[in-house]
Amino acid sequence: MRTSIAILLVTGLTLSGCSSWRASRVNPSNWFGSSQSAETLVDVSADQVNPLIPANTESGIFSRPDTSTEDFSVAIASVTELKVEKTPTGAIIYAIGLASRQGAYGVRLRRNEEADGQTLDYSFRALYPADPTLVGSETSRTLRVAVSLTHQDLAGIKLIRVSSDGNARETRR
Repeated sequence: MRTSIAILLVTGLTLSGCSSWRASRVNPSNWFGSSQSAETLVDVSADQVNPLIPANTESGIFSRPDTSTEDFSVAIASVTELKVEKTPTGAIIYAIGLASRQGAYGVRLRRNEEADGQTLDYSFRALYPADPTLVGSETSRTLRVAVSLTHQDLAGIKLIRVSSDGNARETRR
């Protein structure tokens, strides 16, 4: 009887000590915190360019336009959720956002190369159809995208940031 009470007492104390595991830094699910809303920077260019005057191109009159380098994607209206999940090979960044209108396609996270070495900065971008579409409900405008990163991509990274036209969300390690 005494041994069973002692075993129950030791087991109970051991299990009660496990509650600190959930909030510890050793727990892999706590390596990336929950995302937070962040301020977006507005880039005001000093050089005002007239969009009605075409840029000087060095192509001939009968040559085809080079469309392979043109990017017609635009930043979506807002990022609503950002989640980073640890994988055996690195991490996966999941982002959910709202488009300004229905019909967005070709959704992707485009990396901003001008970010510092400790920040992964992405822009949430999508393509829209040429014909006008309805605004619609939030459900019909919700966009989801994910990008996979390796351990080499994450080396030295302290902050992951996904920005849109109206806001940005970031998560820290």
